[in-house]
Amino acid sequence: MASYLANAFSLQMIDIDTSEESFLQVTSVRAEEVAEADFVSVIGHADTANVVSGILNREVKMNRQSVKLTLMDTLYVAQVVGGRLPEGATTLPEGFRIEFLKVRLVLT
Repeated sequence: MASYLANAFSLQMIDIDTSEESFLQVTSVRAEEVAEADFVSVIGHADTANVVSGILNREVKMNRQSVKLTLMDTLYVAQVVGGRLPEGATTLPEGFRIEFLKVRLVLT
């Protein structure tokens, strides 16, 4: 089981045998859970990585790496809400927030 931190989720990130029924489990989580997790960053934008680093109080590097989730892997998603972060952002601008979600692929 692997854990990742991304700034987005796509169905292309799933690597499963579609002949077996499975479903995505998506839950909202607190920043503290993400901060304590052992994850590989796959955040593809430097500004988002910088802002998330400040929120989690730990270094989160930009890493444009493709991910293929398998059963029971965990993908934490740092979803920027409020628009696109301005270039060079290191903190959230007024009116913006980050929502953390946990995505897992599980068998039914």
